Amino acid sequence: MNSQCTAGFYQTTSCYQHSSKPTLAEDSSVFVLWRTERERHLHVFVAVTIRMAGRGRLVPCMCLGLFGVLCWVWVSFASFPDDQLTLEAMDAVDRGAFQPQSALADMEFASISSYRGPGNYDRRSNKELPILLWWSGGLFPHFPGDTERIDCATSSCLVTSNRKVQLYKRTASIIFYGTDFRAYEAPLPRLRHQTWALFHEESPMNNYVLSHGPGIRLFNYTATFRRESDYPLTLQWLPTLDYLLNPVVVSLEEKNRLRREGMAPVLYMQSHCDVPSDRDRYVQELMKYIKVDSYGKCLNNKLLPEHLKDTSTATGEEPAFMGFVARYKFHLALENGRCTDYMTEKLWRPLHQGCVPVYRGSSVVADWMPNDHSVIIIDDFPSPKALADTLKFLDENDNEYAKYLEFKQPSRVTNSRLLEALETREWGVNDMSKPNYLNGFECYVCDQENARLAAERAYRKAPKKNQPPQPKMAENSHMGCPLPSPGYGDVQDLPADDGWLQIWPQDYWQSLDQAEGLESLIRHNESDPSLLWKHIQNIAVSRARGKH
Repeated sequence: MNSQCTAGFYQTTSCYQHSSKPTLAEDSSVFVLWRTERERHLHVFVAVTIRMAGRGRLVPCMCLGLFGVLCWVWVSFASFPDDQLTLEAMDAVDRGAFQPQSALADMEFASISSYRGPGNYDRRSNKELPILLWWSGGLFPHFPGDTERIDCATSSCLVTSNRKVQLYKRTASIIFYGTDFRAYEAPLPRLRHQTWALFHEESPMNNYVLSHGPGIRLFNYTATFRRESDYPLTLQWLPTLDYLLNPVVVSLEEKNRLRREGMAPVLYMQSHCDVPSDRDRYVQELMKYIKVDSYGKCLNNKLLPEHLKDTSTATGEEPAFMGFVARYKFHLALENGRCTDYMTEKLWRPLHQGCVPVYRGSSVVADWMPNDHSVIIIDDFPSPKALADTLKFLDENDNEYAKYLEFKQPSRVTNSRLLEALETREWGVNDMSKPNYLNGFECYVCDQENARLAAERAYRKAPKKNQPPQPKMAENSHMGCPLPSPGYGDVQDLPADDGWLQIWPQDYWQSLDQAEGLESLIRHNESDPSLLWKHIQNIAVSRARGKH
């Protein structure tokens, strides 16, 4: 099939077969968002009217009721006028900021008025703006009370998390949070006038559907940890350059004193075991050659002090906890999933504290380090023993160890890619002078959609003079994480009943089946996502017959 048929909504009609099944009219569902005080007061008024009727005060009740109906019509049309629409009260939806265990957990959302970009001359009223729908139930990056109108760099949009607008003709794009995206829950049929946007800053393990071509090609816009995505989030865990330049928390002299008292040179702290990177298997082998203090649930051989137990798995940086782990010379920093440009606080936090990360995760981590001598990369060593020998050497040679901390001097930060990325990124981390990356991506989609819609209008008006908007589709490089591999040794050497082997390689390939199944659903213009399993079965049969 033509791969562009899966991206949606720029391509020719030959990519999709229109279903003869009855569907809801595009204008049949809208939302009421309690956007003004008068709407809330009106609903109180209606409740009072009902109570009065129940007490036998019929004439006053009728008068009040008539007045209430007139107010309701006025409020409804003032709030969201667009043709003649049936109004439905919005379902109870949790519209607080979603905070999974990711960089989002530390992000601050402020209730502020809309900001209009310096190049935004969009004077349209709300009823004329395209709508962006956040599909993931708990993720809507606005506090209740914020306006749903966003004024971005070059244009404006309305945003909502109410799925009742899915089929509405002005809903131009649906934004998905990658961790919550499930093939069997996708909004179907996929409408030709809508684009899909993906926000996924978390681990690749959360959704391997996105690491396969058929899965990522479903989206027109992407914001991921990959630098190749449309709106890169690669340095999401690095707030500022000053965060790296923070002075060493615990001096080398103090670390050496603690070493003489019996503390290990290496720290490992994990409570999320059995992950795709299979990190525990590697650390277990490393422990044969060098002493490692391991806290948390995985490979535990050391107990945390009682006052730190509640903070040991937190994504925040509680001072007592940070001071405790800063005493170690080396931190084993192994990501839960291995993928290009996927780097988390496991890497940046030791650099911030003045410890040396012993890292495995992104295969191109060196591209983002302060200089070429600030991190020890596990994959540079042929074996755990070879790595242990290097760590022992550095532990016993202060001058060589200190070279890994020289980047704390600004003049020793020599990586121009890192400096430029921190300087030019338009989003900030807890920086009130810049949007956070959720709102930043939201505005990116808004500006892209307004440009697309303008190009479509210009083309319809003068097709000989103007070109239609070009198809846009995400590429595999926007996520494209590889098949999980063992943390140590070869996969063929693992016993058949190995726990990791039974979970993660299978999850990876089953995710490909789901991606291809959803692609098939869209290609056939299906409206029932529960048919996914039937399409997967058909693909499997076709593959067995050599036709897929």
